[in-house]
Amino acid sequence: MKNNETEITGDLYNLLLNPATRDWERSLLRAAKTGIDNGANFDDQIAKLEAELRPLALRNNLTPDVTDFYLRITDDPAAGNSFDLSVHYQEDGPYQARAIFAGGCFWCMVEPFETRPGIIAVISGYTGGHMDNPTYEQVAGGYTGHVEAVEIIFDTRVWYYKELVELYWQLTDPTDEFGQIADRGSNYRPVIFVANEVQQAIAELSKQDLAESGKYKNPIVTKIEPATTFWPAENFHQQFYQKNPKRYKKLKRSRQQFLAFQRMQTKLRLGFKRLRNKNRTH
Repeated sequence: MKNNETEITGDLYNLLLNPATRDWERSLLRAAKTGIDNGANFDDQIAKLEAELRPLALRNNLTPDVTDFYLRITDDPAAGNSFDLSVHYQEDGPYQARAIFAGGCFWCMVEPFETRPGIIAVISGYTGGHMDNPTYEQVAGGYTGHVEAVEIIFDTRVWYYKELVELYWQLTDPTDEFGQIADRGSNYRPVIFVANEVQQAIAELSKQDLAESGKYKNPIVTKIEPATTFWPAENFHQQFYQKNPKRYKKLKRSRQQFLAFQRMQTKLRLGFKRLRNKNRTH
């Protein structure tokens, strides 16, 4: 085990105090820590804990912070380092601004923005709800009113806000108000959260242009709402595409296939429409 005893013991203590830890997870963690505190062999206690957590870990059914802990004690490469959230709490520089978009699972909303020049940071989180410091389980359960979203900090010398909104439309289905593609539920609803009147005017005009473009048969239902507190998600969710590339690729492929099929339908529909109009003029 590469992690030292002091770090793991500290992790156990922090998880016991973490309000997001489930009661049954906490009971297993407490038993391991108590055993270590009482002089039991450290490696034996951690190995026992790993075995007890393994069935749920294999089914991706541990809470995010406990998942990170499990990956660390099993020396899984996906564990990685803690994501640096300091940029989220800093004031924006003279050439920095922020955009907040909700478009289904935030796992699939990071890489399309973060890998482009001029994007300073993309943070996964929760916003638009009525509760402070929400956890993933609370948001996923629909208890807080939040949606999964990404906060994009960008260089205004490279990007106009309008361009980010246009990229957002390409990544989502703006006709689906009950989720996005395979992600169902109010916590996955599509929303553009605007920070000021300028962003609101740009987003509203872009939405109107999209509605008038004829690209979609159904109404554009993506909401445009004032930005509220953005709560960064647990470390496990940050830069998911880097930590879990195989799982991310499957999700990305499924999403791209749906959007590609939707675009193909649009081309066919608009093509038939042009053909009908042409025949009417002859």
